[in-house]
Amino acid sequence: MAGRYDSNPFDEEEEDNPFADQGSRGRGQSNYGGGAFYMINPGIVPAANSRLSPLPPEPAGYDRGATVDIPLDSSNDLKNRERELQAKQAELKKREQELKRREDAIARSGVVIEEKNWPPFFPIIHHDIGNEIPIHLQKLQYVAFTSFLGLIVCLLWNVVAVTLAWIKGEGPTIWFLAIIYFISGVPGAYVFWYRPLYRAMRTDSALKFTWFFLSYVFHIGFCVFAAVAPPIIFKGKSLTGILPAIDVLSGNALVGIFYLVGFGFFSIESLISIWVIQQVYMYFRGSGKAAEMKREAARSTMMAAL
Repeated sequence: MAGRYDSNPFDEEEEDNPFADQGSRGRGQSNYGGGAFYMINPGIVPAANSRLSPLPPEPAGYDRGATVDIPLDSSNDLKNRERELQAKQAELKKREQELKRREDAIARSGVVIEEKNWPPFFPIIHHDIGNEIPIHLQKLQYVAFTSFLGLIVCLLWNVVAVTLAWIKGEGPTIWFLAIIYFISGVPGAYVFWYRPLYRAMRTDSALKFTWFFLSYVFHIGFCVFAAVAPPIIFKGKSLTGILPAIDVLSGNALVGIFYLVGFGFFSIESLISIWVIQQVYMYFRGSGKAAEMKREAARSTMMAAL
């Protein structure tokens, strides 16, 4: 009996306790959550061997029952920002409407804003055949553009050949004339006949077609005159035609060859230009623009008489 009383009264309870640790736990301890609690204490008291880190101490003056003040100004700031965004959106919409109104007014007036995009390395003119010229006219426009580029090549080669002739003793006057031909011929060709043809193809304007015909006739005349280069102005040596080429060839073979090459350039340019004006005129007649021009001329004459 004494041995019975000397034993721990909780041994039997431990054996029947399914929550008891099967390893090296202490008596009357629980294994839940990694922490041990005394089962005999009605209060929950953390054991000394708990593996949970203790909570940090509360700051001085902290009151658990105190309420946290949430500033109400944040909601007001959100409303103010929302009003600002709405005002900016309204301003942008107003500007967009104003810009659209101006673009519509420009379109009605016939003014086209052209962005300079050619040549690509140094844009000085607007040129976009693929997107602005009708498909059935693009081939003709490309050939006309080739004619414009051909004129640039002819005048540039003319400067080179005349410069060589000047070096060989022909005098500086013909060189100055060659420079004048180049600096006046290239922009003049673009302004007087290529740009009118480009806009005529794009807008199908009979007036622009008429202006092109008048200007292009002078262009063809100049090319034919340069290919022959009669000895009218300084014996014709300011232009690389066939006559000065024969004259120079007898004195200096190298200069004569340069003049012959220039003659070939002007001859090819003349042939291409004649083909272009024929095709444009056929389109002009076939599309009824000639009859439209006659009606417009008759209407203008009647209005002037009245």
